Amino acid sequence: MEQNKKIRFAVVGCGHIGKRHIEMIRRDGGAELVAVCDVLTPDELSLPADGVSFIKVEQGIPCNEDRTGTLETALFYPDLSSLLAAGLDIDVVSICTPNGLHAGMAIKAIEAGYHVVIEKPLALTVTEAERVVYTALKYRKQVFCVMQNRYSPPSVWIKELVDSRKLGSLYMVQLNCYWNRDARYYKSGGWHGTVDLDGGTLFTQFSHFIDIMYWLFGDITNIQARFQDFNHKEVTSFEDSGFVSFDFVNGGMGTINYSTSVWDKNMESSILIVAENGSVKIGGQYMNEVEYCHIKDYQLPELAPTNPGNDYGAYKGSAQNHNYVIQNVIRVLSGKECITTNVLEGLKVVDIIQRIYALKSKKE
Repeated sequence: MEQNKKIRFAVVGCGHIGKRHIEMIRRDGGAELVAVCDVLTPDELSLPADGVSFIKVEQGIPCNEDRTGTLETALFYPDLSSLLAAGLDIDVVSICTPNGLHAGMAIKAIEAGYHVVIEKPLALTVTEAERVVYTALKYRKQVFCVMQNRYSPPSVWIKELVDSRKLGSLYMVQLNCYWNRDARYYKSGGWHGTVDLDGGTLFTQFSHFIDIMYWLFGDITNIQARFQDFNHKEVTSFEDSGFVSFDFVNGGMGTINYSTSVWDKNMESSILIVAENGSVKIGGQYMNEVEYCHIKDYQLPELAPTNPGNDYGAYKGSAQNHNYVIQNVIRVLSGKECITTNVLEGLKVVDIIQRIYALKSKKE
Protein backbone atom coordinates (compact mmCIF):
# COMPACT_ATOMS: atom_id res chain seq x y z
CA MET A 1 0.00 0.00 0.00
CA GLU A 2 1.27 3.47 -0.89
CA GLN A 3 2.69 5.16 2.21
CA ASN A 4 1.09 8.55 1.53
CA LYS A 5 -2.28 7.19 0.40
CA LYS A 6 -5.22 7.92 2.66
CA ILE A 7 -6.73 4.84 4.29
CA ARG A 8 -10.37 4.60 3.26
CA PHE A 9 -12.92 3.43 5.83
CA ALA A 10 -16.49 2.18 5.99
CA VAL A 11 -18.23 2.06 9.38
CA VAL A 12 -20.88 -0.58 10.08
CA GLY A 13 -23.18 0.26 12.99
CA CYS A 14 -23.78 3.89 13.93
CA GLY A 15 -24.66 3.80 17.61
CA HIS A 16 -22.55 5.49 20.30
CA ILE A 17 -19.35 3.62 19.39
CA GLY A 18 -19.89 3.81 15.63
CA LYS A 19 -20.26 7.58 15.93
CA ARG A 20 -16.91 7.68 17.75
CA HIS A 21 -15.30 5.81 14.85
CA ILE A 22 -16.87 8.19 12.34
CA GLU A 23 -15.62 11.19 14.30
CA MET A 24 -12.06 9.86 14.72
CA ILE A 25 -11.78 8.82 11.06
CA ARG A 26 -12.90 12.26 9.90
CA ARG A 27 -10.46 13.99 12.27
CA ASP A 28 -7.42 12.06 11.04
CA GLY A 29 -5.67 13.51 8.01
CA GLY A 30 -4.51 10.04 7.00
CA ALA A 31 -8.03 8.63 6.80
CA GLU A 32 -11.11 9.10 4.64
CA LEU A 33 -14.68 8.14 5.51
CA VAL A 34 -16.22 6.59 2.38
CA ALA A 35 -19.37 4.88 3.64
CA VAL A 36 -21.45 4.00 6.68
CA CYS A 37 -24.09 1.36 7.24
CA ASP A 38 -27.00 0.94 9.67
CA VAL A 39 -30.53 -0.44 9.70
CA LEU A 40 -31.77 2.96 10.93
CA THR A 41 -31.74 6.12 8.79
CA PRO A 42 -29.25 8.99 9.29
CA ASP A 43 -32.05 11.12 10.75
CA GLU A 44 -33.12 8.38 13.18
CA LEU A 45 -29.49 7.97 14.25
CA SER A 46 -28.87 11.72 14.64
CA LEU A 47 -25.59 11.27 12.83
CA PRO A 48 -23.12 14.15 13.09
CA ALA A 49 -23.92 16.62 10.33
CA ASP A 50 -21.04 19.04 10.93
CA GLY A 51 -19.23 19.21 7.61
CA VAL A 52 -20.50 15.89 6.21
CA SER A 53 -23.47 14.90 4.07
CA PHE A 54 -24.69 11.27 4.11
CA ILE A 55 -25.94 10.07 0.74
CA LYS A 56 -28.50 7.29 1.14
CA VAL A 57 -28.06 4.35 -1.22
CA GLU A 58 -31.11 2.19 -1.92
CA GLN A 59 -30.88 -0.81 -4.26
CA GLY A 60 -27.47 0.45 -5.34
CA ILE A 61 -28.71 3.91 -6.33
CA PRO A 62 -27.83 7.17 -4.49
CA CYS A 63 -31.12 8.82 -3.42
CA ASN A 64 -29.99 12.22 -2.22
CA GLU A 65 -27.08 14.51 -3.02
CA ASP A 66 -25.24 17.41 -1.44
CA ARG A 67 -26.33 20.18 -3.77
CA THR A 68 -24.06 22.79 -2.18
CA GLY A 69 -20.92 20.94 -3.19
CA THR A 70 -19.24 22.23 -0.05
CA LEU A 71 -19.67 19.24 2.27
CA GLU A 72 -17.66 16.08 2.65
CA THR A 73 -19.90 13.20 1.56
CA ALA A 74 -20.21 9.57 2.67
CA LEU A 75 -22.46 6.90 1.22
CA PHE A 76 -25.10 5.48 3.58
CA TYR A 77 -26.17 1.84 3.15
CA PRO A 78 -29.09 0.11 4.92
CA ASP A 79 -27.24 -3.18 5.47
CA LEU A 80 -23.80 -4.79 5.24
CA SER A 81 -24.65 -6.95 2.23
CA SER A 82 -25.51 -3.96 0.05
CA LEU A 83 -22.38 -2.13 1.19
CA LEU A 84 -20.12 -5.07 0.34
CA ALA A 85 -21.92 -5.71 -2.97
CA ALA A 86 -21.14 -2.15 -4.07
CA GLY A 87 -17.45 -3.00 -4.54
CA LEU A 88 -16.33 0.30 -3.05
CA ASP A 89 -12.71 1.42 -3.13
CA ILE A 90 -12.16 1.08 0.61
CA ASP A 91 -9.41 -0.48 2.70
CA VAL A 92 -11.02 -1.08 6.10
CA VAL A 93 -14.44 -1.93 7.48
CA SER A 94 -15.06 -0.95 11.12
CA ILE A 95 -17.52 -3.30 12.83
CA CYS A 96 -19.40 -1.37 15.54
CA THR A 97 -22.57 -3.44 15.81
CA PRO A 98 -23.98 -5.44 18.76
CA ASN A 99 -21.50 -7.98 20.14
CA GLY A 100 -23.19 -11.08 18.76
CA LEU A 101 -22.91 -9.75 15.19
CA HIS A 102 -19.19 -8.94 15.27
CA ALA A 103 -17.71 -12.23 14.09
CA GLY A 104 -20.15 -12.93 11.25
CA MET A 105 -19.92 -9.42 9.85
CA ALA A 106 -16.13 -9.37 10.12
CA ILE A 107 -15.89 -12.65 8.20
CA LYS A 108 -18.09 -11.29 5.40
CA ALA A 109 -16.00 -8.10 5.15
CA ILE A 110 -12.73 -10.06 5.07
CA GLU A 111 -14.09 -12.41 2.40
CA ALA A 112 -15.03 -9.32 0.38
CA GLY A 113 -11.36 -8.25 0.45
CA TYR A 114 -11.20 -5.74 3.30
CA HIS A 115 -9.22 -5.40 6.51
CA VAL A 116 -11.44 -5.06 9.58
CA VAL A 117 -11.54 -3.14 12.83
CA ILE A 118 -13.69 -4.99 15.37
CA GLU A 119 -15.07 -3.39 18.50
CA LYS A 120 -14.77 -5.49 21.64
CA PRO A 121 -15.41 -8.32 21.99
CA LEU A 122 -14.08 -10.05 18.89
CA ALA A 123 -16.85 -12.64 19.30
CA LEU A 124 -19.02 -14.24 21.97
CA THR A 125 -17.55 -17.73 21.61
CA VAL A 126 -14.10 -19.15 20.95
CA THR A 127 -15.49 -21.03 17.94
CA GLU A 128 -16.68 -17.79 16.33
CA ALA A 129 -13.40 -16.04 17.15
CA GLU A 130 -11.40 -18.89 15.60
CA ARG A 131 -13.45 -18.54 12.40
CA VAL A 132 -12.40 -14.89 12.22
CA VAL A 133 -8.75 -15.87 12.73
CA TYR A 134 -8.97 -18.57 10.04
CA THR A 135 -10.63 -16.24 7.53
CA ALA A 136 -8.10 -13.45 8.17
CA LEU A 137 -5.22 -15.86 7.58
CA LYS A 138 -6.86 -17.33 4.47
CA TYR A 139 -7.40 -13.94 2.85
CA ARG A 140 -4.27 -12.31 4.31
CA LYS A 141 -6.16 -9.46 5.95
CA GLN A 142 -5.48 -7.58 9.17
CA VAL A 143 -7.92 -7.73 12.07
CA PHE A 144 -7.63 -4.79 14.50
CA CYS A 145 -9.28 -5.52 17.85
CA VAL A 146 -10.41 -2.40 19.69
CA MET A 147 -8.89 -2.45 23.18
CA GLN A 148 -8.31 1.28 23.55
CA ASN A 149 -7.42 1.21 27.25
CA ARG A 150 -3.96 -0.01 26.24
CA TYR A 151 -3.22 3.55 25.07
CA SER A 152 -3.89 5.26 28.42
CA PRO A 153 -0.64 6.57 29.98
CA PRO A 154 -0.91 4.39 33.14
CA SER A 155 -1.41 1.30 30.95
CA VAL A 156 1.59 2.13 28.76
CA TRP A 157 3.67 2.76 31.90
CA ILE A 158 2.71 -0.45 33.73
CA LYS A 159 3.30 -2.54 30.59
CA GLU A 160 6.84 -1.16 30.29
CA LEU A 161 7.41 -1.69 34.02
CA VAL A 162 6.20 -5.32 33.99
CA ASP A 163 8.20 -6.13 30.85
CA SER A 164 11.34 -4.62 32.41
CA ARG A 165 11.16 -7.20 35.27
CA LYS A 166 11.77 -4.45 37.84
CA LEU A 167 8.89 -5.84 39.89
CA GLY A 168 10.49 -9.26 40.12
CA SER A 169 8.33 -12.34 40.61
CA LEU A 170 4.59 -11.77 40.53
CA TYR A 171 2.68 -12.66 43.70
CA MET A 172 -0.87 -11.34 43.42
CA VAL A 173 -3.09 -9.34 41.07
CA GLN A 174 -6.52 -7.96 41.95
CA LEU A 175 -8.71 -6.57 39.19
CA ASN A 176 -11.70 -4.58 40.48
CA CYS A 177 -14.46 -3.27 38.20
CA TYR A 178 -17.45 -1.63 39.88
CA TRP A 179 -19.72 0.21 37.47
CA ASN A 180 -23.30 1.37 37.20
CA ARG A 181 -25.53 -0.05 34.50
CA ASP A 182 -29.22 0.35 35.25
CA ALA A 183 -32.48 0.84 33.35
CA ARG A 184 -31.02 3.93 31.69
CA TYR A 185 -28.63 1.56 29.89
CA TYR A 186 -30.69 -1.65 29.61
CA LYS A 187 -33.59 -0.16 27.69
CA SER A 188 -36.61 -2.29 26.85
CA GLY A 189 -36.38 -3.80 23.38
CA GLY A 190 -32.65 -3.09 23.00
CA TRP A 191 -29.85 -5.58 22.51
CA HIS A 192 -28.11 -4.78 25.79
CA GLY A 193 -28.86 -7.45 28.37
CA THR A 194 -29.57 -10.26 25.90
CA VAL A 195 -27.51 -13.44 25.82
CA ASP A 196 -27.27 -13.71 22.02
CA LEU A 197 -26.30 -10.10 21.24
CA ASP A 198 -24.77 -8.79 24.49
CA GLY A 199 -23.25 -11.97 25.90
CA GLY A 200 -22.76 -10.92 29.50
CA THR A 201 -21.24 -8.35 31.82
CA LEU A 202 -17.65 -9.48 31.28
CA PHE A 203 -18.00 -9.23 27.50
CA THR A 204 -19.69 -5.84 27.28
CA GLN A 205 -18.48 -3.89 30.29
CA PHE A 206 -15.21 -5.38 31.44
CA SER A 207 -13.43 -7.13 28.55
CA HIS A 208 -11.18 -4.05 28.22
CA PHE A 209 -9.80 -4.70 31.70
CA ILE A 210 -9.45 -8.45 31.19
CA ASP A 211 -7.46 -7.56 28.07
CA ILE A 212 -5.13 -5.34 30.14
CA MET A 213 -4.60 -8.17 32.64
CA TYR A 214 -3.85 -10.68 29.87
CA TRP A 215 -1.57 -8.17 28.09
CA LEU A 216 0.46 -7.73 31.28
CA PHE A 217 0.55 -11.21 32.79
CA GLY A 218 -0.62 -13.77 30.25
CA ASP A 219 -3.08 -16.63 30.49
CA ILE A 220 -4.88 -17.96 33.56
CA THR A 221 -5.76 -21.42 34.89
CA ASN A 222 -7.39 -23.10 37.90
CA ILE A 223 -10.38 -20.77 37.64
CA GLN A 224 -13.05 -20.64 40.34
CA ALA A 225 -16.01 -18.27 40.34
CA ARG A 226 -19.22 -17.13 42.02
CA PHE A 227 -21.92 -15.11 40.27
CA GLN A 228 -24.94 -13.13 41.41
CA ASP A 229 -27.69 -11.00 39.89
CA PHE A 230 -28.52 -8.41 42.54
CA ASN A 231 -30.68 -5.85 40.78
CA HIS A 232 -30.89 -6.64 37.06
CA LYS A 233 -33.30 -9.59 37.00
CA GLU A 234 -35.92 -7.53 35.16
CA VAL A 235 -33.59 -6.08 32.52
CA THR A 236 -30.89 -8.67 31.70
CA SER A 237 -30.61 -12.41 31.09
CA PHE A 238 -27.33 -12.82 33.00
CA GLU A 239 -25.40 -11.92 36.15
CA ASP A 240 -24.52 -8.39 37.21
CA SER A 241 -21.75 -9.34 39.68
CA GLY A 242 -19.05 -11.92 40.25
CA PHE A 243 -15.96 -13.04 42.15
CA VAL A 244 -13.36 -14.91 40.07
CA SER A 245 -10.09 -16.40 41.36
CA PHE A 246 -7.33 -18.10 39.38
CA ASP A 247 -3.62 -18.77 38.96
CA PHE A 248 -1.50 -17.21 36.24
CA VAL A 249 0.18 -19.75 33.97
CA ASN A 250 3.43 -17.78 34.31
CA GLY A 251 3.25 -17.65 38.12
CA GLY A 252 1.28 -15.74 40.74
CA MET A 253 -2.42 -15.70 41.53
CA GLY A 254 -5.22 -13.28 40.86
CA THR A 255 -8.84 -12.27 41.28
CA ILE A 256 -11.45 -10.38 39.28
CA ASN A 257 -14.17 -8.73 41.35
CA TYR A 258 -16.85 -7.04 39.27
CA SER A 259 -20.34 -5.59 39.40
CA THR A 260 -22.70 -3.35 37.45
CA SER A 261 -25.05 -3.06 40.43
CA VAL A 262 -23.34 0.08 41.78
CA TRP A 263 -25.91 2.80 42.41
CA ASP A 264 -26.19 5.79 40.05
CA LYS A 265 -22.67 6.05 38.56
CA ASN A 266 -19.42 4.19 37.95
CA MET A 267 -17.26 3.77 41.04
CA GLU A 268 -13.96 2.11 40.16
CA SER A 269 -11.86 0.19 37.65
CA SER A 270 -8.54 -0.74 39.21
CA ILE A 271 -5.68 -3.20 39.13
CA LEU A 272 -3.54 -3.90 42.20
CA ILE A 273 -0.23 -5.71 41.78
CA VAL A 274 1.84 -7.23 44.59
CA ALA A 275 5.24 -8.52 43.49
CA GLU A 276 8.67 -9.47 44.82
CA ASN A 277 10.15 -5.97 44.59
CA GLY A 278 7.16 -3.75 45.19
CA SER A 279 3.49 -2.99 44.78
CA VAL A 280 1.41 -0.87 42.40
CA LYS A 281 -2.22 0.18 42.16
CA ILE A 282 -3.75 1.85 39.14
CA GLY A 283 -7.26 3.08 39.89
CA GLY A 284 -9.85 5.74 39.24
CA GLN A 285 -13.13 5.12 37.44
CA TYR A 286 -11.39 3.91 34.26
CA MET A 287 -7.97 2.64 35.43
CA ASN A 288 -6.82 6.15 34.63
CA GLU A 289 -4.49 7.11 37.50
CA VAL A 290 -1.63 5.62 39.51
CA GLU A 291 -2.83 5.54 43.12
CA TYR A 292 0.12 3.69 44.68
CA CYS A 293 3.66 2.91 43.55
CA HIS A 294 6.32 1.65 45.93
CA ILE A 295 9.07 -0.29 44.18
CA LYS A 296 12.65 -1.07 45.19
CA ASP A 297 15.15 1.42 43.68
CA TYR A 298 12.47 2.98 41.48
CA GLN A 299 10.70 6.33 41.26
CA LEU A 300 7.40 6.83 39.45
CA PRO A 301 7.88 9.08 36.40
CA GLU A 302 5.47 11.89 35.63
CA LEU A 303 2.75 10.55 33.36
CA ALA A 304 0.63 12.45 30.87
CA PRO A 305 -3.03 12.84 31.84
CA THR A 306 -5.44 10.13 30.72
CA ASN A 307 -8.28 10.99 28.36
CA PRO A 308 -11.68 11.03 30.11
CA GLY A 309 -14.13 8.16 29.75
CA ASN A 310 -16.56 8.11 26.85
CA ASP A 311 -19.63 10.10 27.88
CA TYR A 312 -22.93 8.53 26.85
CA GLY A 313 -25.11 10.83 28.91
CA ALA A 314 -26.68 8.72 31.64
CA TYR A 315 -23.70 6.37 31.79
CA LYS A 316 -19.96 6.43 31.08
CA GLY A 317 -17.63 4.08 29.20
CA SER A 318 -13.88 3.46 28.97
CA ALA A 319 -11.25 6.01 27.96
CA GLN A 320 -11.69 8.19 24.86
CA ASN A 321 -8.77 6.62 23.02
CA HIS A 322 -10.36 5.65 19.70
CA ASN A 323 -8.19 8.22 17.94
CA TYR A 324 -5.17 6.05 18.78
CA VAL A 325 -6.93 2.98 17.39
CA ILE A 326 -7.56 4.70 14.06
CA GLN A 327 -4.00 6.04 13.99
CA ASN A 328 -2.66 2.52 14.54
CA VAL A 329 -4.76 1.17 11.65
CA ILE A 330 -3.42 3.86 9.33
CA ARG A 331 0.19 3.35 10.37
CA VAL A 332 0.02 -0.45 10.17
CA LEU A 333 -1.52 -0.43 6.70
CA SER A 334 1.06 2.18 5.65
CA GLY A 335 3.86 -0.11 6.84
CA LYS A 336 5.01 2.20 9.64
CA GLU A 337 4.27 0.21 12.85
CA CYS A 338 2.95 -3.03 14.30
CA ILE A 339 -0.66 -3.71 15.22
CA THR A 340 -1.49 -2.81 18.84
CA THR A 341 -4.09 -5.52 19.55
CA ASN A 342 -4.08 -8.37 17.04
CA VAL A 343 -6.74 -10.98 16.34
CA LEU A 344 -5.05 -13.66 18.46
CA GLU A 345 -5.13 -11.35 21.49
CA GLY A 346 -8.79 -10.65 20.82
CA LEU A 347 -9.36 -14.41 20.66
CA LYS A 348 -7.61 -14.92 23.99
CA VAL A 349 -9.85 -12.43 25.80
CA VAL A 350 -12.90 -14.30 24.46
CA ASP A 351 -11.34 -17.59 25.59
CA ILE A 352 -10.73 -16.32 29.16
CA ILE A 353 -14.29 -14.99 29.49
CA GLN A 354 -15.79 -18.17 28.04
CA ARG A 355 -13.87 -20.31 30.54
CA ILE A 356 -15.06 -18.11 33.40
CA TYR A 357 -18.68 -18.27 32.24
CA ALA A 358 -18.45 -22.03 31.78
CA LEU A 359 -18.31 -22.26 35.58
CA LYS A 360 -21.63 -20.43 35.77
CA SER A 361 -23.36 -23.03 33.60
CA LYS A 362 -21.97 -25.84 35.78
CA LYS A 363 -23.58 -24.30 38.87
CA GLU A 364 -27.01 -23.85 37.26
